[in-house]
Amino acid sequence: MHGLGQEQHPLVDVVDVVDGVRGLLEQGDPVLQGAAAHRDGRPQRQHPGLPGGAVEQGQGPAREPRAPGRLRRRQQAGVPVAAASAEEPYAREWLNAQAAGGYVAYDPATTTYTLPPEQAVALTVEDSPAFLPGFFQIALGTVHDTADVIEAARSGAGVGWHEHDTDVHVGCERFFRPSYHAHLVAEWLPALDGVVDRLQQGTTVADVGCGHGASTILMAQAFPASRFVGSDYHPESIAVARERAAATGVADRVSFEAARADGFTGEGYGLVTMFDCLHDMGDPVGAARHVRSRLADDGTWMVVEPMAGDHVEDNLNPVGRAYYGFSTLLCTPSSLSQDVGLALGTQAGPGRIAAVTTAGGFTRFSRVATTPFNQVFEVRP
Repeated sequence: MHGLGQEQHPLVDVVDVVDGVRGLLEQGDPVLQGAAAHRDGRPQRQHPGLPGGAVEQGQGPAREPRAPGRLRRRQQAGVPVAAASAEEPYAREWLNAQAAGGYVAYDPATTTYTLPPEQAVALTVEDSPAFLPGFFQIALGTVHDTADVIEAARSGAGVGWHEHDTDVHVGCERFFRPSYHAHLVAEWLPALDGVVDRLQQGTTVADVGCGHGASTILMAQAFPASRFVGSDYHPESIAVARERAAATGVADRVSFEAARADGFTGEGYGLVTMFDCLHDMGDPVGAARHVRSRLADDGTWMVVEPMAGDHVEDNLNPVGRAYYGFSTLLCTPSSLSQDVGLALGTQAGPGRIAAVTTAGGFTRFSRVATTPFNQVFEVRP
């Protein structure tokens, strides 16, 4: 198994990451509280730097509170309400909940709460492969979508990716991007036979299902001699990707298009990539056939999928529980909303992914890298 990569923070350990995910999954309420807190920026205020940080109850910069219910009526009546005092009851109860869950430490002698370094890495360091708030944000978005998913399940219909709450789109990027940052350039691409040399010399790359362009931009930053085309069927995500490319200075070698996986443009690609999206597609075999038609005869298709075994019993673990949950609420409904609706599911496993590539016209398939959350497949004509 490949490690956490050259970008690994010294406080991060794979076992600790998996154990942390298990703990979060076993406590749904802290997950949603974590999502709300990150929306508000509370962990960053509580812990502005490593290692560890403390905050007194109610401490933090004053801000204008949103004024629900009774508080709004008091303001309308002319009763002065300080921003800090309005926030304090929420901060107090939130901190107490985190202390009870073991996420922060409480010192009764000083009435302060401390975020230990290990938790700080997982909760505040966005580029750490152990960063988990993206998971929180996905969970929050699925709560918003619950009624739509239930109705779809009753009818057998699907829920398209474009129909989900924005927290799902942003949360997925925040969940997967740290792993891409740690592993993509340092480990995954070097695991593919001859691909790094080709990228360094200059080739064309299609990043299919690119979302906000995190993976596309990382590759473009590492290999300036190559040219990259990111595609996604979700126009709003493509708009974000274009903004990100301009902001990071790679717009000269990166372009984005709104296109389905079976309709992206270009040909003769030296590399086609798909990150955590093949299982979401209604017709992954059709997508595989299209990749084959657009790939150079000596090209490589890199498929990154969630970590999974081929059998249910292989996936009865904390990571499998998270992915089965998201498969029920996000990935399976997405596939069912499209033509064919194969519904591979998030825990498809190497066997079913290999079958898709073979049906698409490819003859060589191998798993070349793994992390606690992902597995990387090298596919060739």
